[in-house]
Amino acid sequence: AVIALLAFLYIAVTKDLYGVALFCGALIGGCFGFLVYNLNPARIFMGDVGSLALGGALAAAAVLVKEELLLVIIGGVFVLEALSVSLQVISFKLTGRRVLLMAPLHHHFELKGWSEWRVVTGFWGLAFIFALVGLVEMWFRSS
Repeated sequence: AVIALLAFLYIAVTKDLYGVALFCGALIGGCFGFLVYNLNPARIFMGDVGSLALGGALAAAAVLVKEELLLVIIGGVFVLEALSVSLQVISFKLTGRRVLLMAPLHHHFELKGWSEWRVVTGFWGLAFIFALVGLVEMWFRSS
């Protein structure tokens, strides 16, 4: 969420929406505070309540900067995770076979033998790429 929030913080600053930028910055700070205790070995876990609240806050930032469609690109990792679950359920209902070893997608990679650290850093890299693609799309649209 930090990488996506950084992208929306940048968008907010470029549009002179400093209140939204402050909102994104505060969320980023909160995420870093949480990550101190969530690094391996994790002492606390976020769970659905925290992750859904973060997702809602990210969506609110997208609405406030009037870049709702960019959320699908910038939040691409979240989209892939959700799509992997949908694909798994639909495939199993229709064919009785699973597409992935386990859904969501990050569990598939863990079952393939990837270390937790490799999955996490890989998803960070993917999130960074999605954020860059979203920002480049915005730059092309505005020029």
